[in-house]
Amino acid sequence: MPTTFPTPQLIIFDCDGVLVDSERVSNQALVDNLAGHGLELTLERSMELFVGGTMTGVMQKAIALGADLHDGWVDEIYAETYAALKAGVDLMPGVTDLLALLDHEQIPACVASNGSEDKMRITLGQNGLWQRFHPTGMFSAHALGVAKPDPGLFLAAASHFGVQARDCLVVEDSATGAMAAARAGMRCLGFAPEGGGRTLAAEGAEVFSAMSDVPSLIGF
Repeated sequence: MPTTFPTPQLIIFDCDGVLVDSERVSNQALVDNLAGHGLELTLERSMELFVGGTMTGVMQKAIALGADLHDGWVDEIYAETYAALKAGVDLMPGVTDLLALLDHEQIPACVASNGSEDKMRITLGQNGLWQRFHPTGMFSAHALGVAKPDPGLFLAAASHFGVQARDCLVVEDSATGAMAAARAGMRCLGFAPEGGGRTLAAEGAEVFSAMSDVPSLIGF
């Protein structure tokens, strides 16, 4: 028989690639930038390497792969990424309906991201979600000083809402985030809209492919 879970008391969403369709935009900016610093990557390879990481971690990986990056590179790539995101990103299909269901069922939701609040202001702001989550439902690694795969970001969210880790549900699209959820002792749904999901499953996430799948996964 399939495993059944109690209804979560808090749902913690990642931002990029979960709430907003921003990963390809951000990674294309990264690919274009790194090409000017001696490292040629395809968009798909960039996403394999960098999705779910911090920009400092991206810099370290890129240098190891042969990129010639200077001390101010992080600020440079942030500026280029933000400019690309300001041109427009959409919500992931089904997010609006899912959030409406959570509101109806009075299940609190928040967002926890390795990205900065400035980035979320751009991506969520243009889609009407900035005011929903900011400031009390938004947890940024930049603000808290702890990044996935460390579980601290998720544990901070649970503590803020007064919910035990076992009663939280995390929705993630990266192995890094799934690892953080496992370390926090939280159930994790791994969002893989384009198929695959092996790296998510390897970290203990339950892989799904559409936001419309989530209600049944949480008992509705």
